[in-house]
Amino acid sequence: MNMDIGQNIIEKFISTGNLRASINLGNPILANRDPQSGLPCGVSVDLAHEFARYLGVSVELVVFDSAGKSVEAVVQGNADIGFFAIDPLRGQDISFTAPYVLIEGAYLVKVDSTITQNDQVDAPNHRVVVGKGSAYDLYLTREMTQAQIVRAPTSPTVVDLFIRDGLDVAAGVRQQLEADMGRFSGLRVLPGRFMVIQQAMGLPKSYGPQASEVLKMFIESMKASGFVGDALRKHGIKGASVAPSAN
Repeated sequence: MNMDIGQNIIEKFISTGNLRASINLGNPILANRDPQSGLPCGVSVDLAHEFARYLGVSVELVVFDSAGKSVEAVVQGNADIGFFAIDPLRGQDISFTAPYVLIEGAYLVKVDSTITQNDQVDAPNHRVVVGKGSAYDLYLTREMTQAQIVRAPTSPTVVDLFIRDGLDVAAGVRQQLEADMGRFSGLRVLPGRFMVIQQAMGLPKSYGPQASEVLKMFIESMKASGFVGDALRKHGIKGASVAPSAN
């Protein structure tokens, strides 16, 4: 496929000699470590390798434990591409593709909590814990007017902090919260969702509109070909869906 891409555009992506892909292990829906090898694996890892193949270059995975660090790597020029939830604040420095996966953001509370609906969360004296720099941290920081936001270092540590400090609500990716319910008893996830998290690929805006268009075309081809759906099934991801075509 790379025959249709000018060499000058390919070189935008490989200024250091290969394609550096920022991988966020803080979102286990998209990336995790293989329990056998310890190597990064998941939907975003598969897409990173496929995009490198698409360009005809080698790939280097730059791995982080949180979304905030993963974003910062691309913004600071320490990675060429990344896998992030679309957010206007991030969009100041990053050019996003259309989303390739849609994920639900949900709330978790203790079983004896008086909170039963999402619209009850943003209230005085409620303390809501989020993963620092995550998509739902950015979203709730804009949207909440009464509740206090408490930030855990990473998304996978949200429920640990929620339990340790006796907080009122934990916010996060639904699948992560449901997995945490297996580690702690006496918890429940509120029905519905407070946001749809649009997971996309991104690159530094400084790479220019032509490079951005190449990445956008790539992700649309990955959705249309079934690659993204196959990757979700291969990695056993449930509750996330392939985003519709942007064309």
